[in-house]
Amino acid sequence: MLSRYSDQVESSPRPVTSTRGEHGSTAAQDDQYEGAASPGRRRLWSWLSLAVRLGLAGVLGWSGAVKAGDPVATETAVRAYSLLPDGLVSPAAAALPWLEIAVALLLLVGLATRLAAVLAAVLMVVFIIGVASAAARGLSIDCGCFGGGGAVAAGQTRYTEEIVRDVVFLLMAISLAWRPQSRFTLDGAIANAQVRQA
Repeated sequence: MLSRYSDQVESSPRPVTSTRGEHGSTAAQDDQYEGAASPGRRRLWSWLSLAVRLGLAGVLGWSGAVKAGDPVATETAVRAYSLLPDGLVSPAAAALPWLEIAVALLLLVGLATRLAAVLAAVLMVVFIIGVASAAARGLSIDCGCFGGGGAVAAGQTRYTEEIVRDVVFLLMAISLAWRPQSRFTLDGAIANAQVRQA
């Protein structure tokens, strides 16, 4: 009789509890996301991901703020690439700074982090294509990435440097889209609030 009771106790399901992870997500989410990664590796990645997230936020925020502060120069820079029809130059130049700022804010607070990282990656691809296209067509322009832009004297272009820089930013954005969890995010706070309410 005692043996039968012990078997029933051992076979009964045990409640599953969720605890808060190291970077604002639940432990169950961490395990699902990181698989068999050790706690030490998870902690290391959470700090690296935070650095990448804030780095991209700073770059895009700075770029967008400078462009938004000088819309005439931004339109000149966009027009200098000679890629868009005249009717689209002004709308593109007006929208680009605010798109960069919006993505930067999402990354800064860690909200919809994966989506923000994907948008950052798309922006970097567009920038790389634009600069590479200008170089291939023999244009002499400043990229206008952080203000300014337009025609420059022959030999004053920095296409290789600009492309390498944007490729680095692209790789950062891809890594964040792949593993978007990091410390101090609204995503993690929302997830924990949902767990507590469940």
